[in-house]
This record gives sequence, C-alpha cells and structure tokens, in this order.
Amino acid sequence: MTSYDERPWLKRYDPEVPHSLEPYPDITVHSFLEDAAKQNPNHPALISSAHIPVAGRIASTLTYGELDRLSGSLAAALIDMGLKTGDRVALIMPNIAAFVISYYAVLKAGGVVAATNPTYPAEKMQYQINDCGAEIVITMSLFYNMVKQIQPKTKVKTVIVTNVKEYLPPVAKILFTLAKEKKDGHRVEILQPGDYWLQDVLARYAGKRANRQVKSSDLALFQYTGGTTGVSKAAMSTHRALVANTLQMRAWLSGSGVPGSQEIFLGAIPMFHAFGMVAVLNFAISIGARIVLVPNARDIPDVLDNINTFKPTLFMGVPALYNAINNHPLVKEGKINLRSIRACVSGSAPLPPAVKQEFERLSGGKLLEGFGMSEAPTASHCNPMKGENRTGSIGLPLPDMDCRIVSLDDGVTVVPVGEVGELIMTGPQLMVGYHGMPTETANVLREHDGKTWLYTGDIARMDEDGYFYIVDRKKDMALIGGFNVYPNAVEKVLTDHPAVLEAGVAAVPHPEKAGQEALKAWIVLQPGMTVTEQELIAHCEKFLARYEVPTRFEFIKELPKTAVGKTLRRELVQMELAERERANQ
Repeated sequence: MTSYDERPWLKRYDPEVPHSLEPYPDITVHSFLEDAAKQNPNHPALISSAHIPVAGRIASTLTYGELDRLSGSLAAALIDMGLKTGDRVALIMPNIAAFVISYYAVLKAGGVVAATNPTYPAEKMQYQINDCGAEIVITMSLFYNMVKQIQPKTKVKTVIVTNVKEYLPPVAKILFTLAKEKKDGHRVEILQPGDYWLQDVLARYAGKRANRQVKSSDLALFQYTGGTTGVSKAAMSTHRALVANTLQMRAWLSGSGVPGSQEIFLGAIPMFHAFGMVAVLNFAISIGARIVLVPNARDIPDVLDNINTFKPTLFMGVPALYNAINNHPLVKEGKINLRSIRACVSGSAPLPPAVKQEFERLSGGKLLEGFGMSEAPTASHCNPMKGENRTGSIGLPLPDMDCRIVSLDDGVTVVPVGEVGELIMTGPQLMVGYHGMPTETANVLREHDGKTWLYTGDIARMDEDGYFYIVDRKKDMALIGGFNVYPNAVEKVLTDHPAVLEAGVAAVPHPEKAGQEALKAWIVLQPGMTVTEQELIAHCEKFLARYEVPTRFEFIKELPKTAVGKTLRRELVQMELAERERANQ
C-alpha cells in the first residue's frame, strides 16, 4: 500500500524536473529584475498596447533596463516620503506598466505590497487599506476620487496617481485623451494638495536609487484572501517564500523550454492577485521574458487581439477565460491564431475536461491544471508538462512540497491513500500567517512532525501514483469568474435590504456557460413586502464587487435549515438542479 511518506508523486515528475531545489538562494524578489537588467538591459520586459481602428494594434515597450531604473527612482522617492522597512503600500491598479514599476519600487524600498482589487466598492477598499495600515497609496486615476473619498477614514497621507495612457504608444495616448479619457472617468484635472502624479515623481527622482538593504526574511506581500464570514485576511509572505515559489514553477515548466528570455507571457490574470503576481509577473521577470499586459481579461476581443498580435508562448489563466476563448466567434471562424501558445496553467477553479481538450486542439499547446493558494503564494500542485495529465486532477506536488490527506474529524489522523479528507501541505513558500489574526493563523498553520503544515480547507484525495484531486470545498466558498466569493457576506448585504427577511446564497452550475458557476440567491421576503430582482442587484452593487453580486434569484417561503438554524446551502443547490431537470422533461 502506497503512503504519503513515500512521496509517490516524485516518480511521475518529468525527467527535467528536480525532486528538490534546496538550498534556495538567499535573495529578494527584486533581485530577479536587477539581474535581468544587468544581463540584458535592452530586452523588452513589458508590452503595453492599444487597438487603433485604422492602424490595428500598436504597442510600446519598456525594457528591463528602463523598468529597473524607473522602479529604483520610485523606490528612492517612497523612502523620502517616509516609507520604512515593513511599511505597507496599497496598489490600486489593473495590469498596466505602472503597476509593475510600483510593485518593484515598493519591494526595493523595503516596503510590503498590499495590492487590492481596483473594482472593489469603497467600503471594501477602505477595510483593506485600514487593515494593512498603508500611509501611501499608488492608484490609477480612474480610482482617484474613490481613494480621496475614503482617505479621511484611513491612515493614508500620500496618494500617487498614474494614468492608464502613460505607457501607451504616442498615437494611442493622443486618441485616448481625445476620445475616452474624460468619458470613461480617467481624467483628473487637479490633484489635491499633498498628492503627486507618478510621472512628476519619476522625473524628480530620475537617476536615483533606493539606498536600503532588504533581506530575504523581510515581508514582501500582503495578499488578501477571504474567510467564511467574508472578512478579508492578509496572508503575509516573505521575499524568501515568493522567490521559492517562483523557482518551483520555473523548474516545473522546464519541459516547455522555460527558462528563456525568448518566452512571451500573456499577462491577463490580474497581478493584484497572487496567481498573476507570482505565476506571471515574478516568473516572467525571473527569466527575463516579455509580458504582454492585458488590463481587463474580461474583454475577450482585446485578449484575442493581443494573442493574435504578440504571439504569447505561455498563458496562465482560469477555466472561464479558456472557455470564453474557445467559444468566441472569431476563434470559431478561424480568424484568431492561438498556435503560438505552448503551455498554459489553469488555476482558481476546476478545469472541465471539455474546455481543456478544445483549447489544446485550438492552440496545439498543453493546458495543465494546477492548484495553489494565497497562503502559499501561489502554486503548490500542477500536472506535468510531458507526463500524464490526469482528468480532474490538480496534478502532483511541486518540488520540496509535502502533502497529506487528514481526517475531517480530528485534522491529524492521516487517512489511507485514495480516501477523502482535508488536504494539508508544507513547503518553502508558506506564508508566515495572517496579519493581526493570531487565532485564524493558528487554525491554518499547525506544527506537527517537526514541520509547519498549512490546512487548506479543501476536501481532497490522492491516488496511488501521487496525483491529487479536489473533491469538494470544506466551507461554502464559491468561485465566480476565478475569484473567491463568500456566501455569508453576500447574504448579509441582501438581508440588509428592508424587504428581505432571510437570504441563502450558493454557487450553482451556470445555466448557459459550461464549466462555470453562477451565484444564486434564495430570498424570503418580509411579510407584506415586495422587491424586484433588479432592485436587489442594485442594492448589492453598492456594497459588493461585481462578481459577488448574484445573477439569479428565487423567492421562496422558507429556507431549508438544520436543527440549530443553519441554512443548508447544498439543499438549495439540489432544489435548483431538480427544478432544471423538471423543466427539461
């Protein structure tokens, strides 16, 4: 009988993948950028582009030398603004060149990156800025007014503002200024006293560099994740952890030709999330590759135009994105060429086999399902590049990862191979804990067998060959568009509406998009009250991110509950499936 201690997954590694990368180098995350800039300063690092109706897609590039210099200048400025080692800086931007410049500047200055989803409503953004204690915010101009709205309720003293057009080609910059800047809300006429334009700061500090020693043991990242109550938790990771995970992924994809500066990454996954930050940004910079920046991955025509124009070779994504590409009319009509893509890693949600097969048929590349967490940023498992990709499996643990499946009852007893339980894991990339939450940290980071184990909260199993499978979610987390959604938080917002007595929220299979989930709310009304779906959606949009707002509603007389009054969400889902079955008969 196979045991976890035998690490059966090692026998399934591709020949090029080492079983261990120990000892890991004692370096910082920004060392990757500095090394690449020394070795190949004129090589393109970032590609920013726009589609011009007459000219097609035009681009500008930022080289490794330029990226290193600009981030160094901004780092020097941040230190002069009072940033101390360990201070957090909030970044509120999508995937634009200024995000990357700011990311490395904060790290070079000894700060901690606290990137937040720029589409968050003010209340949620305010919570995260307060929680991390940021006194400096770097934001895109589109979100400047929101930042100023919440600033009096935070510790923020300084706001640095960038415009999305700043690193676009000159023609695109002019057209954006004339046609879209004011209309779309990007134009900020005058900054309030004490705030700065990013370009003014960079000009003032041109040629200067941060004079600060940063250690691999220093904190580098606050990655916000959620809890069962919907309260965001900041997973704290060191430079050492981020470097380790970057090197683990680099070693794993060696079969695709990586590492190599010839690679072109499609930077569509948001870099304010650990998946995009580590698996795209850190990974690409560590090998001196190009990154094609895509600010909005939901704009599928823009994603496709970038693929068609710049011919990316590596593409990290989520199932919903691959599925949207598969089914887009331009792809079906053969007008988009995906054949440059050699390797993809899919995460954040289960990858439907049909989506994988169709994308691989269209691209000719490999689409590998993987698994990761913000608490181990970001990857822990992946299917092999050359070896067997097992349907429904998240693959094998990466080098230096140890994994177990333990009893759901006591969280300690190791269950036999093949049986389900909670997935726990340990490795060099684990977070040090949740900021300001010792109880929550103790719940997920536990010491035994002489190691620190991360309790993932996922129900899983391992087969005899060391492939792992996520069977279910231990908690009722939903995955909508690749983002975590917590039903408790959505229910709370719904029940704050005066017409709502009770609400139950759960993810159901999307009725129209195969392999995706939709968020549904079951509503019990206050006696004598009425409300429409559109009114509830408008109410939710005031307090929730777009992907957290339910898209389907059902009004019922009562919610199914346990004896102690807990809503049975699984029964709600079964009600939905039974109703669909009846409708199809």
